[in-house]
Amino acid sequence: MSKIYAVGDVHGCLDQLQGLVELCERDAGEGRSKFVFLGDYIDRGPESRGVIEFLMDLQKWSPDEIICLRGNHEELLLGALEGEDAELNWRQNGAKFTLESYQASTPGDIPLRHIDWIRSLPLFHEDGMRFFVHAGVHPDRSLHQQRPRDLLWIREPFLSSNKDFGRLIVHGHTPIFSGVPDQRTNRLNIDTGAVYGRPLTAAVFNTRIAAPVQFFSADPILN
Repeated sequence: MSKIYAVGDVHGCLDQLQGLVELCERDAGEGRSKFVFLGDYIDRGPESRGVIEFLMDLQKWSPDEIICLRGNHEELLLGALEGEDAELNWRQNGAKFTLESYQASTPGDIPLRHIDWIRSLPLFHEDGMRFFVHAGVHPDRSLHQQRPRDLLWIREPFLSSNKDFGRLIVHGHTPIFSGVPDQRTNRLNIDTGAVYGRPLTAAVFNTRIAAPVQFFSADPILN
């Protein structure tokens, strides 16, 4: 039976990411597996460039099994390439650490192949039982009429909603300060605040039920 591993917000925490992927791969063994990374690979943490290179390399070897979604921080970087106001907004949200990891002065100094990869990232992934997305969905819209801004940025009214969306919404974006995934009947938040000294988390799913069957965490002292 194949397994799906969804991974929360990384924010430049490369050592945790590598450790967590290794845990998941060991769990999968010889069985089929898929990874879904929920975005926010860059900013705030020390190794944004390393995280992007690690994920690009993973995808190169298993493009169908490695799904990388876009987060709002990737969106901020893409905006920063378009104008000064957007660049200032990005710089106010942890860009300093990303630029340092690239030894770059401006977003335009980041390698084009990395920018092209970020531009290519989808906003969601679904597998029939789960809808994977960075931030969440707007309760007033069907899953296939969502606005990109909500998929990348929404908190309320999504977080307070008890609506049955027809899929389990698996998301990050809103850090959980307990460091424990927030599991509800209609959604699952796995942003456990890796960049704030808490663990990076993966939720493990199978093809039988929508809910997670297990969680794995990377030790926060790895970063």
